[in-house]
Amino acid sequence: MSAALEVRGLTTQFSTRKGAVTAVNDVSFLVQPGRILGLVGESGSGKSVTGFSIMGLIDEPGKITAGQVMVQGTDMRGMSLEEQRKMRGRAVSMVFQDPMMTLNPVLRVGDQMAMAVRVHDKVSKAAAWDRAREALEIVGIPAAVERLQAYPHQLSGGMRQRVAIATALLHRPAVIIADEPTTALDVSIQGQILAEVRRLADETGTAIVWVTHDLAVVSSLADDIAVMYAGRIVESGTAAEVIANPRHPYTRGLIDSVPGLHEPGQDLPQIPGSTPQLANLPSGCPFRPRCPRATDICATIPPNTGTEAHAVLCHHPLEAT
Repeated sequence: MSAALEVRGLTTQFSTRKGAVTAVNDVSFLVQPGRILGLVGESGSGKSVTGFSIMGLIDEPGKITAGQVMVQGTDMRGMSLEEQRKMRGRAVSMVFQDPMMTLNPVLRVGDQMAMAVRVHDKVSKAAAWDRAREALEIVGIPAAVERLQAYPHQLSGGMRQRVAIATALLHRPAVIIADEPTTALDVSIQGQILAEVRRLADETGTAIVWVTHDLAVVSSLADDIAVMYAGRIVESGTAAEVIANPRHPYTRGLIDSVPGLHEPGQDLPQIPGSTPQLANLPSGCPFRPRCPRATDICATIPPNTGTEAHAVLCHHPLEAT
């Protein structure tokens, strides 16, 4: 079975006064149909830029300088801008952290969803509205016909995010990129949406890249995990394996800092220091100044990622258990 999405050597840079800054550095991964990849990292790790790069939504001063983005075997980077535009929405869609980036506040939900349908398919307005209703029902929105008549401000935050997910599903894309879409929602609403997303992947076969800083979310949602740090993937594997047996010290630190893994009142372990500035990365391994296992080699030679199923970018990985 061919991958729904395969990213090969993706590199994205931004021009600054200090020169070119590499926000995404030689990133590679693949997602099979019906599977969810959790792309995890702190703010500034490059995970959101990776999502926007996959979509081809990087504008000046940013530029994708290398790599391939294969959607169902077709390289989007080899397409013209018009061909890429036609692919977006039909073959690959994105759900943003703020649903109001997707929804127009002055149009009814049904009007804008129908418009999204008719951009790619020559169908009647009635047929487009019917498809919009079906999409709302798929994501578990009750009274879908009434919701189509509503304006975005008349819906709750959780409902707006479901509408955004439904809009991404209108053309049954092969791939959905979800950029922290539940971060601003209440925990109970977040749980409902995560359950719906898991069901959607299982039932529709859509591959999903779930961009998040929250390992607790990923552990219950994703099939696979890729952990990013300073623009690179430092560890990847199945979610069960990475969570149960983290091998990169950064991944270990992220897991140890999850509150739910500790008794109430316990001090949470913290990763010392802060994420480095991309314009001023330390020599060798970028995580070296924060790493308890760092040695001299970490300061001089960048580590290489292994090729095994559970890969880690580290000179001194934690022992497998």
